[in-house]
This record gives sequence, C-alpha cells and structure tokens, in this order.
Amino acid sequence: MAVVIASDLGKDIAGEPLLRGISFKLERRDRVTLSGRNGAGKTTLLRMLSGEASVDFGDLTLAKDTKIALHDQRPPRERGLSLREYVLSGARELVAIEEELAALEQAMAAGAHDDATLGRYAEAQARLEHAGGYGWRDRALAALHGLGFRDDADLDRPLSTFSGGELTRASLGRALAGDPDLLLLDEPTNHLDIESLEWLEQHLASLDAAIVLVAHDRWFLEAVGTSVLELEAGRGKFFKGPWHAWRREKAARDLALGRAIERQEAEIERLERFVTRFRAGTRARQAQSRVKKLAKMDRLNRAAQDAAALEFSFKPPERSGRVVFEFEDGHVEVDGRVLLDDVELWLERGEHVSLVGPNGAGKTTLIETLAGRRELSGDGPVTVSGKLRTGHNVKIGFLSQHAEELSAGSARTVLEATTHLTKLTPNSARALLGRFLFSGEDAEKPLEVLSGGERRRLSLAILVQSGANVLILDEPTNHLDLESREALEAALNEFGGSLLLVSHDRALLDAVGKRTVAIEDRTSHSYVGGWPEYVRAREERAQRKPDKPDKPIKEAKPRSRSARTPPRSDSAREQQRLEREIEAAEASLKALEEELADPVAWSTPQRTAQATARHDEAKRAVDELYQRWERIAG
Repeated sequence: MAVVIASDLGKDIAGEPLLRGISFKLERRDRVTLSGRNGAGKTTLLRMLSGEASVDFGDLTLAKDTKIALHDQRPPRERGLSLREYVLSGARELVAIEEELAALEQAMAAGAHDDATLGRYAEAQARLEHAGGYGWRDRALAALHGLGFRDDADLDRPLSTFSGGELTRASLGRALAGDPDLLLLDEPTNHLDIESLEWLEQHLASLDAAIVLVAHDRWFLEAVGTSVLELEAGRGKFFKGPWHAWRREKAARDLALGRAIERQEAEIERLERFVTRFRAGTRARQAQSRVKKLAKMDRLNRAAQDAAALEFSFKPPERSGRVVFEFEDGHVEVDGRVLLDDVELWLERGEHVSLVGPNGAGKTTLIETLAGRRELSGDGPVTVSGKLRTGHNVKIGFLSQHAEELSAGSARTVLEATTHLTKLTPNSARALLGRFLFSGEDAEKPLEVLSGGERRRLSLAILVQSGANVLILDEPTNHLDLESREALEAALNEFGGSLLLVSHDRALLDAVGKRTVAIEDRTSHSYVGGWPEYVRAREERAQRKPDKPDKPIKEAKPRSRSARTPPRSDSAREQQRLEREIEAAEASLKALEEELADPVAWSTPQRTAQATARHDEAKRAVDELYQRWERIAG
C-alpha cells in the first residue's frame, strides 16, 4: 500500500512558478533521492510533503494515520530543553500510545472486559510493537550514539550548550526517534563524520518507512537510494533505480539532447541562409515557406540551470623540496583534554594524502598548525606542541572549513575580497570570478549574503589564483552541489603539487587520496594506499580475534636519506608498476563505459557488436593486470 501519492504537484513562490507537474508514488521501504541544482525546489518539496508548505496545484494523498518526520537545516527553537528531552519529543505519538495502554490497563483491572476495550488495547499494543515495543526510548537514544553523541553526559546538557553542527545532528536524531511512516531528510549527512555516515546508511536501510532525502554525498546516495526524482526547470522526472544508474541515464539523455540541439542549429542556419539569399526573386515563395517553417519550429534548448557549470584547474606548481614538511612528537590539548599525542605526520613532494578521523579528534587544529595558521604554543585553551620542519620552496594554499579567510581585511563584496586576497586588478578579478560562476552583478554581492556554496566557490577561486604548490584543504566539499564536487575532484586529480586533504566525502577521498593518515586512539597511523585500502585494513583489524590485538602497521617515515627504508626489491617495483597500469586501465574502462552510455553506440546490430567487443576487451585487460598483480603480491 502506498504511503504517499503525489499527482501533478505545483508551487509558486512570490507569484513565480517554482514547481509544476511533480508526480510520484512511494511505498514503505522506498527511498527516493531528490536531484536538482540549488534553488530547484528540493527543500520546498520536502516541506510540501510534511505539510509545512502549501500545495498550490495538484493532489497530495497520504495513507491513513501516516506519521511524518522532517529533518532540515533549521536549528531547534527551544534551547532550554536537554538533548534527551528534545530527541524524545519527536515521538509524541509513541508517548500517547503508552498513555493509552496504561489507561486501558486500569480500565480492564477495574472489570472492563468488553470487546471494544479489548480491541482498542490490542490495536494500541500492535502500534507500539511496530515501533519496537517499550524499548523505543533506549533505541532512540542509541541512535544519538550512532550520530556521534558518544558521551552519555551529553544527554542531560541543555541544547544551548551545543554547537550548530551538534544541533543539526540532534535534529536528525529527533526525526528518527518517532518511528515515522514517511521520513523527510534535507542534507542529513551534514556535520557527520565517516563513522556516523556509515551508521546512518545502515540504519536507513533497515527502516520500515518511505524516505525522501536531499544529499550531496555521492556514496551516501548510492548506498541508500532506490529511486531518483530529478527536478529540472520546475519539472520532475522520476527514475526507478539506484543513483549510479540514473546518472548514467541522465548523461546519455544530456548527450543526446546536445547532439539534437547541434543538428537543429545547423538546420536553422541552413534555412536562414536560404531565406536571406532568396527572399526576393524567383524563389521568394520557397523562401517564405522556410520562414513559416522556422516560425513553427519548436526550438530545443537546455534548462536555464544547466547553462553554467563549475569547471576549473590549478596552475602548474613550482617545484618544492622532496619533503614538504615533517611533524614529530605532536601533542594537541583543548581545555586540558588531550586530543592527540605522539603524532607523526609528513608530506612529500607530489603526494596526495588524506587525513581522516572522527569529529572532535583534532584534525582541524593539526592542519592549521601545519599551514602556519596556529603557532606551536603551550598557552591558551588550545595548545599544540611538537617539532615542525618545512621544506624548501614550500608555498601553502589553505582552505578552511568555514571560509574564515574571506573575513580578512575590510572587504565588503565578492569583488573586493578577491582583489584584496589575490592582488589582481578589478578586471582580472572579474575574469577569475566568472570561471567560478560569479558573473555580472554577482561579483558585487555583499559577503554577508552569500550562501554556503557561494562562499566555498569564492574561496576556491582565491586558492586557484594563489599558485600554491602545497594545498591543505579542510572539508572542501562543504556546501558544494554534486556538479561542483565533481569539478573539484577533477581539478585536484590533475594538481601536480602536494595535497593534504581533510574530508568526510568518501567519493572525494577515493578519487584523490593516494596515502591515508588516520587518527586512531588519539594518535596518527599512516596507511599505504587511498581510501579503499584503508577501509580494507580497518575491516581486517576489526575481524581479528579480541585475544590477539594488533596495532595498525605504520608506514616508514622518510626523515632523511640515511634513515629511509632500504631500496625496494624488484618484485616490489614490479608490483608498483602494475598498480599504475591497473589505474590507467580502469580509467580507460570508465571512459569507454561513459562513451557507450550514448544510445547511438547500440543503435544497430553492427554497432552493438563493436561496442560489446570493445567493452569485453577493456574488462579483460583490467582482469589480466589484476591476476598478474595478485601473483606478485602473493
């Protein structure tokens, strides 16, 4: 039975159409992800489904007694409540059921054994059992642990003592607490570390509810979604299937549309040339016929939202010394509480290193120190000590988590901030800003009215112009939409300098990182390989028997030529060579699969045979390389 049926929904904002003709049906355990650029109406649609925003056109039908929970980015209003009280207030229906059961039990104890009373009691008990029985409170509070509140003392703290990110996670915990039939989630992955993201993915997969969600985390969308509702130019397209399949289908659609537009533009140009040449003379009647044909032609065009997309690259970096920096005996304390101890962290020229760890582990404090934004000092609430050595000709570009660099100086507008921080002339600054989607009047926007995504794009523009040969980035994908995240990923992959990346975006970590430094047990551990290799090492460690604990194996540190690891054996060199060949072969396979997403490649039996043969050959090349690698790796 359907939980919600939407038929031709429409919504106007300030008299202008925002949404038109949105239709879909959701049953329990359906998980639809909303896709669309910022401003496409995703959050508005969630509020329409929750009843917080009116439905101006169409019909919205909900199953009887449907319980709805909405999580969005608005902070809780009642800051005097404790975290426990706030989260449990999201389950008023369950509290009411318990109260009804208690009243019915008293009535039955007093002798009421009629069919109506017994029926009401059985129905109330069934509703409570559907929510997990009387233990629902413990499960609701356990969800907070999964979302990162791992200290039980937090449960009785007032909301006024929590940070904005913690309040956002509390709101998510409240939405999950009430056993909803329809769960609406707007950016649920914000402010979650990787451990919490993985917990949330598993939890949502287990819920007996229909879910509609908006998120920009590509791995999360792939793990959770079962269908996609694409909002484009006010219209909706529903796709039944996982997120990656929708992306492939959309790419094929966009490619086909682009080619159709090119063909139509060529036809229009041909007709216009004919009209211009023969408007007067013996072929005037034929020219007039073509004028009418042009007037009746339904012009193809891309949606306005697709007119501009972020695309950029970093400047070729200057060569630095072999070792960019070395940090030894690192120690971080906050208000007397030790976050990190005995930390070793190094970065070599050209390395792309990921720094991962839970929220509150001290990652930001650590990289601010490495970037020169925080002094090694034993004074103040935050103290950092250790030995830091920086290599030759190192020029660091730093991107902070909350774009604090934009507040430097007295700049009031986007253009003023750009000229101040890059030393470019106004005209050159405008050219730079145009590449980051600040064109025309957008360059004059006051900094205080910029959205999170706009602030992040402005910070990236300034970083690109810096010409740094070492990038230290703290959560660079925060507030970026999917297209912008992929543009950043492509730019970082092409960057020839050194990179130290802090992120919870697993797709970015997977694509960019070549070595992983993990904060575990209040210290750092270096793992050879990127995110997938680290995950495998973590899982293998978790599967070891408790009676045989084993510390993570640290990678050898390149302190000096005399202290470095001995030369690699021939087999090790061959293994590394094969790994590079595998990476290239997989990239070729991916590019071929994107090419073959075009329906034209399968339009005739001959083309189908050719496409199949090319794909089989590319897959065989990857498989053979892996077999050779496995024989050497042993």
